[in-house]
Amino acid sequence: MTFEVVSREQQFSGAVFSVVSDAVTMPGGETAVRDWVIHPGAVGVVVVDSDERVLLVHQYRHPVGRELWELPAGLLDVDGEAAVLTAARELAEEVDLRATQYDVLLDLLTTPGASNEAIRIYLARGLSPVPDGDRHVRTGEEATMSSRWFALDEAVDLVLAGEIENAAAAAGVLAAAAARARGWQGLRGTDAPWRARPDRM
Repeated sequence: MTFEVVSREQQFSGAVFSVVSDAVTMPGGETAVRDWVIHPGAVGVVVVDSDERVLLVHQYRHPVGRELWELPAGLLDVDGEAAVLTAARELAEEVDLRATQYDVLLDLLTTPGASNEAIRIYLARGLSPVPDGDRHVRTGEEATMSSRWFALDEAVDLVLAGEIENAAAAAGVLAAAAARARGWQGLRGTDAPWRARPDRM
């Protein structure tokens, strides 16, 4: 099937994303207008320690007006930076940790009916603290962000109880539980192809 974009009009351009209107010709010949958000993409990190606990952050999100349990995460907003390096940077900046081992847990298209936002979620293990002198000074919403360790099974329960609502966090926790059930075998390496963001490999 062929869906052809015959025209595009930018409706909004902001610091993080843009909104466009596309006129799209459908396979049957009719044309429809589709409004959608152009997003730079992001990474998230499921941090698992030697006791198989996961670390979540509690962060204020203005669009929903409250704090949510989330993964350490961030935008792909540094030109040319590989996604795994973005993940490592966000891990250090948000929770003051470094990891010696990264694997790909899953790739998500968060809202494909309205945006091209893609997020790659990594599993990070082999943890150590960032030295005090190298720690990032958090600002904005991150200045009041807290973090907490959860047993992986407890985090799964929180997802199923509707207490973890952030999509990336819910998917990451459930994927980590599935990976643990497989003995952490069969995970993709950090160089695994990423269909949505091939430029970040």
